[in-house]
Amino acid sequence: MSRHRLAFVLATALLLAPLAAASQTAPTPPAWRPGLGDLMTMTVQPRHLKVGLAGEQQNWAYLAYELHELEEAVERVGRLVPKWRNLDIAALLASTVKQPIEALEAAAQAKSPSQFNDAYEKLTAACNACHQSANLGMIVIQAPKSSPFANQDFRPQKP
Repeated sequence: MSRHRLAFVLATALLLAPLAAASQTAPTPPAWRPGLGDLMTMTVQPRHLKVGLAGEQQNWAYLAYELHELEEAVERVGRLVPKWRNLDIAALLASTVKQPIEALEAAAQAKSPSQFNDAYEKLTAACNACHQSANLGMIVIQAPKSSPFANQDFRPQKP
């Protein structure tokens, strides 16, 4: 092959290489899959907090709504992270929070501040017992002392 022909082939290859590379689609990155801590922090903990704030304000309709959202968040965590380390997360969550959530639902239906306080204390204790059983006792949940939701009014609204 002559030098001119070799130079032409190399020049053509160098010019066409970027075009070929650009025509290939980049691989799709893997879908983000939140871990157990992500889901608890993003979905369960805010619901626990809002349940506390709604009950504190005796906003029974909103409390019932947030309890339903909390139940869904707990179920979602169990579906997305059924096992964590050696723990059956779905079963652990269901057995830990089912009774306190039912007691909170009854308190909302009865519009009873004393029933709410007792049930919310039990829910909070159940959260902490779950953390203890998972060797995560350093995660301590408590009743809210203030609202991080400055843009939301938790008081009951008049119709």
